[in-house]
Amino acid sequence: MVEDNTDLAYGLRNNLEIEGYRVLVATNGSTGLATAREEQPDLMILDLMLPELDGFRVLRSLRENGCDWPILILTARGEEADKVRGLRLGADDYVTKPFGVLELLARVEALLRRSTRDEGAQAVTMHFGSVEVDMASRSVTRNGTEVPLAPKEYDLLLALLERDGAVVTRFDLMNSVWSYQADVSSRTVDTHIAELRRKLEDNPSQPQYILTVRKAGYRLQS
Repeated sequence: MVEDNTDLAYGLRNNLEIEGYRVLVATNGSTGLATAREEQPDLMILDLMLPELDGFRVLRSLRENGCDWPILILTARGEEADKVRGLRLGADDYVTKPFGVLELLARVEALLRRSTRDEGAQAVTMHFGSVEVDMASRSVTRNGTEVPLAPKEYDLLLALLERDGAVVTRFDLMNSVWSYQADVSSRTVDTHIAELRRKLEDNPSQPQYILTVRKAGYRLQS
């Protein structure tokens, strides 16, 4: 956990330890980044407004260096632009302060459960167009070049691939990717779809593969 409010950090650590987690706390961005690189945690809870190195820079550095474990942003910055930036940089979840402790614990559990399930995935490769998805390594390449996807973007892509061309409603995507989280709306799905198109389509404004089905949802045309 990287959080400069020590009362909040240690209170939340106590709650997490009661649930059986081992928790390390850093109170500034530089220490948090160094600790994460050394410890390779199963999950990080990351504030954005931090001394020395802000949370966005910590997040970018970790993702650019191949750290693929879940990162949950916990911050007082609730503006949509901040949320979009955090997701684009690779955050798995974004929680704004004030927050409910029980909800946060549930989100932590869901992220860890999904991460564990993905680690046990069989070596399967799926294709559409010039895109190749390696499910074992959670890596995506386009024309032979790796494309960095945020974890939720990957999960969304996988949810579409698994339907084998069938239409998937926004509600189903919200359920399978975000597990009914209270603040997830159809707009969240649409934002992530737009990011997938930007990264994987030749012309994102006229997609060939990640298609909108009017008044229904989305489907992936392989």
